[in-house]
Amino acid sequence: MEELAARVLASERRAVARAVTVVENGLPGADALADRLYPHTGRAWRIGVTGPPGAGKSTLVDRLVAHFRMDGRTVGVVAVDPSSPFTGGAVLGDRVRLEGHAADAGVFVRSLAARGALGGLATAAEGAADVLDAAGFDVVLVETVGVGQSEVDVASAADTVVVVLVPESGDAVQAMKAGLMEIADVFVVNKADHPEANLLVRALRQALELRAHDPAAWAVPVVKTSAARGEGVEALVEALEAHRAHLAPRWDRLREERLRRRVRALVERGWRQAFWTGAREAALGEALAAADGKGRTPHRLAAGLLAGAVREASGA
Repeated sequence: MEELAARVLASERRAVARAVTVVENGLPGADALADRLYPHTGRAWRIGVTGPPGAGKSTLVDRLVAHFRMDGRTVGVVAVDPSSPFTGGAVLGDRVRLEGHAADAGVFVRSLAARGALGGLATAAEGAADVLDAAGFDVVLVETVGVGQSEVDVASAADTVVVVLVPESGDAVQAMKAGLMEIADVFVVNKADHPEANLLVRALRQALELRAHDPAAWAVPVVKTSAARGEGVEALVEALEAHRAHLAPRWDRLREERLRRRVRALVERGWRQAFWTGAREAALGEALAAADGKGRTPHRLAAGLLAGAVREASGA
């Protein structure tokens, strides 16, 4: 892992691909590799792109990649694709859409399988973004699978979150009730040539006006684009750059908050894995068999298992 990490830090493309594979699949040495690379992260600007299926996220990401490359910035893309029900692998739809950048050494695209991640963001996506960050990419775009209202994990994995909507995605009021509406730093109304695009823009702006106003808070813009035509991309980039400038005074604090959240998530995942041993599964079965009708409640059974785990941990 030391050699692989050194090659990643030297921006060797094959090493970057290998490192992402190690992290994504949790191969032996994955934690050691992550520990070696993490001190070299924090330089890339991480932009999350989320929204309902069919909103044109992948096409918009393709346009953003082209724009950033014209500015001379290197770009890494982590695209979380739906998982194959047969192999568990990514469908690779985003690689097809981004194939125009395949020969560009300044662009690296990797599709990850969602594998049932509830927030639309694969568990390994943030680790993959760390690899690209450590490899020296200036911008890392993280595109989510597009599952709708539960698409909020991206907020904690990105510096700037773009929520992409389209007029035909359904009732604007229902969209505003979705959890993903609370995480946007920039709203994009894609397919701006649609007859109802202006209605959606107006509805979003009205909803934003109803929020509590803090003079120091970021004023979330609504940008119209037509990704298929390449229209509105410059305006979107201007909004993204404005948000980045807004974050600049709090950059270190935001990264610290992200680190805190990731530590908590790793602890919780490790605890779940350690907790459900064969002995505890057996204990649950015994409790289910022994409990009468009133005792077979989820809370009572869980409390009994947790109490037993606490006694074991304390040596009682």
